[in-house]
Amino acid sequence: MTDIAWIDLALASARPKALGALLRYFRNLDTAEEAFQEACLRAIRTWPEKGPPRDPTAWLIFVGRNSGIDAVRKRAKIQALPDEDVISDTEDAETDIVERLDDSNYRDDILRLLFICCHPDLPATQQIALALRIVSGLSVQQIARAFLVSESAMEQRITRAKARVAKAGVPFETPSPQERAERLSIVSTMIYLIFNEGYSQADPRHEAAAFSDEAIRLARLMLHIFPSEPELMGLLALMLLQIARRPARFNAGDEIVLLEDQDRSLWNQPLINEALALLDKALRHRQPAPYQIQAAIAAVHSRAKRAEDTDWVEIDLLYRVLERLQPSPVITLNRAVVVSKLQGAQDALDLIDPLGEKLGGYFYYHGLRGGLLKQLGLTSQAREAFDRAIALAHSAAEAAHIRRQIDKMQEEATQPIAK
Repeated sequence: MTDIAWIDLALASARPKALGALLRYFRNLDTAEEAFQEACLRAIRTWPEKGPPRDPTAWLIFVGRNSGIDAVRKRAKIQALPDEDVISDTEDAETDIVERLDDSNYRDDILRLLFICCHPDLPATQQIALALRIVSGLSVQQIARAFLVSESAMEQRITRAKARVAKAGVPFETPSPQERAERLSIVSTMIYLIFNEGYSQADPRHEAAAFSDEAIRLARLMLHIFPSEPELMGLLALMLLQIARRPARFNAGDEIVLLEDQDRSLWNQPLINEALALLDKALRHRQPAPYQIQAAIAAVHSRAKRAEDTDWVEIDLLYRVLERLQPSPVITLNRAVVVSKLQGAQDALDLIDPLGEKLGGYFYYHGLRGGLLKQLGLTSQAREAFDRAIALAHSAAEAAHIRRQIDKMQEEATQPIAK
C-alpha cells in the first residue's frame, strides 16, 4: 500500500516536468493540463494497489499522453484507444521512455512552461495566477482567496490569460542558447513576483503567504536543471535571505517592524547560511548581475549581528554597482536610505526629489520622503508625504506603519521644550 501523502508529493514534484513534456507533445495548454490531470487521477487509483512506478514522471507522461490522444480522438469521433487495463500495463513503455528521455528536452520543457506563464502580453497579476495554477497546481479557489477576489473572477482571469497565450502563438521549438538566457531572465522575474506577493503578507495564515515558499521551490527547480547559472543562484540566495527574516518582520499586532528594529535572534540562521554559501558560489563565476548584487546587499545585513554593525559603506558600493547594471528610480530610492545613514537626511532628500515624477504613485517613495522630512524637522511637509503614502498603501500593515510615524511626530510636537 502506497501512502497517499507520498503520492501527493510525487505528483506535485513531477508536475512541471510532466506537464511541460505534455505541452510540447500537444502544443495546447488546456489539452496538456487535462491530460496531466487524468494521469494524476489514474495514479491515485492505481498506485496504492500496485505500488509506485520506477519513474513517476515518465509514468505520468506516458499515461497522460495516451489519455490526451484518447480525448483528441473522441473529439474528432475517431476510434478510442484500448481499455484502461491495456493502457495501465505500461512497464515496458515506461522503461523505454526513461531510457529515451533527453535532459535537455526536460530542461527546455520546464523553461517553456514557465515562459508561457510569464508571456509579456500578460499583466503581472495574470502571470502570477497562471503560473500558480499551471506550474504549481494550486486550485482556482486557493488563488482567488490569496488575491481577495471571487472564484469566478479568478477563473475568468486565468481563462483570459490562456486565451492570450494561445493567440500569441508561443514557439515550441528548442530555444537557442541566447533565447534560453532571455527566457531565464523573464522566468526569474516572474518567480520573484510570486515571492514578493507572499512576502508582503503579515499574516502567515493568509493564502498568499505560501507564495513565497512556492517561489523558492520553483527557483530550486530551475537551479536543479540549470545548475551553472549564477544569476539563478543569486535569485535563490536573495529569496532565502529575505524569507529568513520573516519571523521578525511583523510584531504580534501584525505591524511592520523595520529592519533596524528587528529582533535578529528570530532570523532563520540555517537559511541564511545556505544563502551565503549559494551567493559565494555564484560570485565565483565573476558574472555579476542584478539578483546577485541584491543578494549581496541582503547578505551584508544578514552578517551584521546588530543594526549598528551594518557596513553601510559596503552596501552603498553595491547599490552603485546595481544602478549601473540595472538603472532604475526604485534602486536609487533604496540607495537614498544608505545615503541618509552615511551623509544625512538632506543629502538623501536631494537624491530622491528628482524621482518624484516617476515615483509619484509609489508608496515607498512617499514613505521615505516623509521620514527624511521628519528628520529635518519639516513636519508639515512630512505629514503631507505621509498622507500620500497612506493613500497608496497596498496593505493595512503598510498604512498602519505610516500612521505610527505621524503619531510619533505629533507626540514630539506636543512635548514641552526642556528648559
